[in-house]
Amino acid sequence: MAAPATADICDANAAHVISGDLRVLQQKFKIYGQRRAFSGPIVTVKVFEDNVLVRQLLESQGEGRVLVIDGNGSRRCALLGGNLGQVAQSMGWAGVVVNGCIRDVDEINNCDVGVRALGTNPLKSNKKGLGEKHVPVHIGGTLIHEGEWLYADSDGILVSKFELSVE
Repeated sequence: MAAPATADICDANAAHVISGDLRVLQQKFKIYGQRRAFSGPIVTVKVFEDNVLVRQLLESQGEGRVLVIDGNGSRRCALLGGNLGQVAQSMGWAGVVVNGCIRDVDEINNCDVGVRALGTNPLKSNKKGLGEKHVPVHIGGTLIHEGEWLYADSDGILVSKFELSVE
């Protein structure tokens, strides 16, 4: 099933926008991967220039969820590459949002997964296993909790406290 359009979600849920239950990520993300639009419940991870925990989470069953990676906006290395893009696809993740960089763009663009990132960097990350899984993250002026819902398309990214409809 295709993800509903973010504009339609906003229009149909104006009261949730006003209450703050539905928020727009203000950060400007670039679009990668074959899924131009995706949605699902959020799993969070907070890391800094280290993607060991990212790999651990992506190697678990995605079940249509979205991994939100708070890399503190660092552009000094990539937190996701082609191999992890393939892992995300094979494990059933709907998408990955990276507050940081990715690499192996051509490989990621061949994956049936939605990816959003600040940009690219060919340098791989550290492998020390530092960071925190399943914690609230703060990206683009928005506090994001695990279990909330993320909706992404070409217009932007929305975060909601609960699953939304466009009726």
